[in-house]
Amino acid sequence: MEAESNLTIVLLAMLAGAIRVSTPFLFVSLGECLTEKSGRINLGLEGTLVFGAMTAYAISYHSGSPWLGVLVAGFAGSLFGALHGYICKLPRVNDIAIGIALMLFGTGLAFFLGKAYIQPQAPRLPSIQLGGWSDNAQVQSALQINPLFLVGIALAVFLWWAFKNTRWGLIVRMTGDSAPAALAMGYSVNWVRFTATTVGGFCAGVGGAFLSLYYPGSWSEGLSSGQGLMAVALVIFARWNPLACFGAALLFGAAGALGPALQSIGVTQGYYFFNAAPYVLTLLIMIASTSPKRSLKGAPGELSITK
Repeated sequence: MEAESNLTIVLLAMLAGAIRVSTPFLFVSLGECLTEKSGRINLGLEGTLVFGAMTAYAISYHSGSPWLGVLVAGFAGSLFGALHGYICKLPRVNDIAIGIALMLFGTGLAFFLGKAYIQPQAPRLPSIQLGGWSDNAQVQSALQINPLFLVGIALAVFLWWAFKNTRWGLIVRMTGDSAPAALAMGYSVNWVRFTATTVGGFCAGVGGAFLSLYYPGSWSEGLSSGQGLMAVALVIFARWNPLACFGAALLFGAAGALGPALQSIGVTQGYYFFNAAPYVLTLLIMIASTSPKRSLKGAPGELSITK
């Protein structure tokens, strides 16, 4: 009975952790999925995520409104995305190199401007209590859902539908698969990619706002732990499918919750190893995805990694 009880506690803790931890992964991966669908890679989303977290926390602290912080973080992320999109349209510019540069710039700028907000407490985002039907405290904790998680699910469904059924989605996919075809149809490849990168940056900024205003709910320099970079692997793993990005985000979130879940039942040996589960999973996914015996099925033809 005790073993069954411990297993239930671990599973509920992993469910709660998967919902919380997956939300930033979900927003960043959807933003990167949109960007890569247009034929461009943005490795700078890690810097966008961190800067969005700092911006959201600062705005929430000064205004008293965490939702205003989320909105401003999204616009801050879109500025980074627009900067990436503008630079990458210049001749002989590599999008991967620019992404790395903007990642360093975004994290450095966030750390510099965010020093004053490490100690102050900003208003946090509320949660929706979906576990009120149960008397079990673990169930109630596991079903505390932040509205941004639901927004992320809706966004994943919308992007999946839009890519398949709208003219806008067709243009983005055509630009990502064949720039000459898009040009022949009279569309500006640079403008489409600029727009996709800007919107992708907005999504990453919102993901950063979740980190600082909900979970873990504070601002510090070690807040992101590389989630922006891991989202690139997540998109490859999801085969550039927004719905699969949602499933992969939950998988990454559950992996990130493994260590705390085991600690909740007293398993402390190997705690740091279990905390490394998301990074191990990322490494395994990258190895599997770049195997010479396996093609990058579903990858847009204009991506740097496909050439």
